[in-house]
Amino acid sequence: MDRVSAFDEPLKKLLGGATAKVMAEHLDLHTVGDLLHHYPRRYEERGRLTALAELPLDEHVTVVAQVADARIMMFNNGRGKRLEVTLTDGSGRLQLVFFGHGVHKPHKELLPGRRAMFAGKVSVFNRRMQLAHPTYQLLDADEDEATGAVDAFAGQLLPIYPACKQLDSWRIAKAVDTVLPSAGDVVDPLPPSLREGRGFVPLPEALLKIHRPRTKADIAAARERLRWDEAFVLQVALARRRYADTQLPAVAREAVADGLLDSFDATLPFTLTEGQQKVTEEIFRDLATQHPMHRLLQGEVGSGKTLVALRAMLRVVDAGGQTALLAPTEVLAQQHHRSITEMMGELAEGGMLGGSDRGTKVVLLTGSMGTAGRRQALLDLVTGEAGIVIGTHALIEDKVKFHDLGLVVVDEQHRFGVEQRDALRSKGKQPPHLLVMTATPIPRTVAMTVFGDLETSVLDQLPAGRSPIASHVVPAKDKPHFLSRAWERVREEAENGHQAYVVCPRIGDDAEETADGKKGKKQAAPEDDPGKRPPLAVLEIADQLAKGPLAGLRIEVLHGRMHPDDKDEVMRRFAAGQADVLVATTVIEVGVNVPNATAMVIMDADRFGVSQLHQLRGRVGRGSAPGLCLLVSEAHEASAARARLSAVAATLDGFALSRIDLEQRREGDVLGQAQSGVRSSLRVLSVIDDEEVIAAAREEAVRVVAADPDLEALPELRTALDALLDKDREEYLDKG
Repeated sequence: MDRVSAFDEPLKKLLGGATAKVMAEHLDLHTVGDLLHHYPRRYEERGRLTALAELPLDEHVTVVAQVADARIMMFNNGRGKRLEVTLTDGSGRLQLVFFGHGVHKPHKELLPGRRAMFAGKVSVFNRRMQLAHPTYQLLDADEDEATGAVDAFAGQLLPIYPACKQLDSWRIAKAVDTVLPSAGDVVDPLPPSLREGRGFVPLPEALLKIHRPRTKADIAAARERLRWDEAFVLQVALARRRYADTQLPAVAREAVADGLLDSFDATLPFTLTEGQQKVTEEIFRDLATQHPMHRLLQGEVGSGKTLVALRAMLRVVDAGGQTALLAPTEVLAQQHHRSITEMMGELAEGGMLGGSDRGTKVVLLTGSMGTAGRRQALLDLVTGEAGIVIGTHALIEDKVKFHDLGLVVVDEQHRFGVEQRDALRSKGKQPPHLLVMTATPIPRTVAMTVFGDLETSVLDQLPAGRSPIASHVVPAKDKPHFLSRAWERVREEAENGHQAYVVCPRIGDDAEETADGKKGKKQAAPEDDPGKRPPLAVLEIADQLAKGPLAGLRIEVLHGRMHPDDKDEVMRRFAAGQADVLVATTVIEVGVNVPNATAMVIMDADRFGVSQLHQLRGRVGRGSAPGLCLLVSEAHEASAARARLSAVAATLDGFALSRIDLEQRREGDVLGQAQSGVRSSLRVLSVIDDEEVIAAAREEAVRVVAADPDLEALPELRTALDALLDKDREEYLDKG
C-alpha cells in the first residue's frame, strides 16, 4: 500500500459497515486519516475520578467514576423495575438509572467500589443530576470480564474522545486501536529543515503520542507538533493565495495633483490623525502598483475608517477609475450615501447644475429602488459619469456594468459576502483593487486566519474631539428603580437638546423574525432556556415609552422590515434633530452617524454579542457632548451573560473586547466561512490561545512560498494542501 492511500483507506474496510456508518453520519469521519486526526478531547488519569459537580447540563459527557451503591426499585405495583446506581468522585454524586430489561447486566457488574467509564446525557431529575441509560466500560475488569478490553486503557492516561450518543468514547478508542498502525504511513507536511530546526517529533510519533500517551510530556510534545501542522498548512495556503494575487495585473492608480482628492482635503475642517495618515500611505502605496491591492482596514469604532476609505476612492476617481462601496444592508448603504455626499458637498454633484467642475457623481444602487432611479444609476455607471457607487448586493447583479471599475471597498461585518466580493471584482476590465473594512476590531489571530489572504492596516487612534462614553449595566429585574432612572436620564438628554437611541432585539410585528427584519427562526438568546420570555420588541417598547416614561418626547421607530424610503426618511428626520428618541433594531449598528445623539439604552442587552454591543455603543459620543450607554438586562448577577455585559461596560477598548468575544464563541463560529470546505478543520490549534504559533507559522509559510511558489521541492506539503483544500476551500481562497 503506498504512503498516501493508507491514510485515504475508507473506515468501512477496517471497522465494518455499521461502525463506519455511525462515524460518517455523526462525527464526519470517513477515512483512516480522518479517524487518526480525531484527537482525544482530554485525558483522565487512572486512579483519579472526574469532578462530577462541574458536569454541563444537557450535554453528552464521558466520566470516570466509582460506584457508591446500586439498588433495584420496583414501580407500577411491581410490574416495572429500575436500577438506580449512585456514582461518586469522592465528594460529588451522580445518579444513573436503567429501566426494564436493561437492568440485569449493570446490576451484576456495577457493584459498590467498582470503577468504570460512563457516557450519557446529563439531565436533572428530582433536583439531582442523572444519566439515564448510560453506556459504560469497566476499568478494573478481571481476566474473565476483559473480553473486548481496549488497549487505550492499559496505560495511566485514559483518552476521552469527542463522542456522541450513538458511539461512546471507548468504542472510538477501540476503533483508533485498529487504525493506529497506519500512522506510520502518514505524509509529513513540514519541510525537514523546519521540523529539525524547531525540534518537533516526527508526525507518526506525534499521532501515536496524542492517542496513546504514556506521560503528560508525550501529550505536550504531540500537541505542539500537530498544532504547528495545522497552522503551517493553513498559512501556506493563504501565502500562496497572496503570492498568486501579486502576479495578477491591475491598473496602477497614481496620484493626480489638484484633483478631486486635493479639493476634498481643502474642505476638511480638521487634520487627519497620525494613524489615518499612516494607513492612507499604506493604501496609496498599494494603489500605485500594477497588482491588485488586497487590504483589510480594521480599527476602533469611530476611528474614521470611512474617511480613509473615501480618500482612497477619490484618488482612484482622480486616476480615471470608478469605485464601488458594498454595504451589507440597505440602511447602511443609504447612510453611507448620505454621509459621503454630505462630506463631499458640491464635489459629489459632478455634471449637475451648481456642482463643482472637479466633482464626480455619487450614486446609490439598492434592490428596492424604483425603476427610473435604477435605470439612471445603471446608465451613470456604464458611461463612467458616476465615479462612486454605493450599494448592496444589487451591485453584483449581471445587469450592472461599469465603465472602468478600479477599487472595491467592502464594508463587512465580520466575513460578509465572500461570493459577493468576488462577483464585484470580476466586473473590472482587470482585477480592481480591494479594501475590506471590518465593523469592529478583530484579534490579530483572526486577522491572520479568517482574513489571512489580506494585508492588514490598523487604525487604533480616535479622532480629536470625540467624547468619552460612560457605560453602565442596568439590572432591571433586581433593581427596577435603576430602569426608571435610565428613562429619566434619556429625558434629561432630550431636554438638554440631545437625542437618544433605544435598541431592542426584535421588531414585534411578527413572532418569527430576526432583528434585521428578515423572516427566520425565532431569535434565541445566548443563554436561551425554555422559561425565558421572548426578547423585547421595538414596536411594543416604543408604545410603552410614548405612553409612559418618555411621554411628550418625539419618538420614531426604525427596523429592517420598513419600506426603504420610510427608513431613509426616519433617519433623515433623526439626523436633522426632528425626533428625540429613535427606537430601533440593530439596523443602526454600523455606520450611523448623528453627532447630536448622546444616549443609548440597549434593552435585553444580554441577547447581543460583545462586539455587537461595542458597535452599537459607537453610535453615541460622536460629537462634543459626552456619551452614555445603558445596558439593560434581566440576567442573573452570577450568569455568564451578566459577566459579558460587565466586561463591555468596563472598557471602551474594542481590541480587548474582541478577544472576550472570541473566547465566548465557539472556535468554529469564529472561523465561519474561512473553514467552509476544510475537511480537517482546526483540531488542536486554537485561534484564541495560539497567537505565537500562528504568527510564526505565517512567517515560515511566507518564506517557503517565496522560495518555491509551486512547492515543487516539497511534494508532502502539496499533498497536505490538497487534503486541506477541497473545491469549496479553493474557491474561498480565490476570493481573497
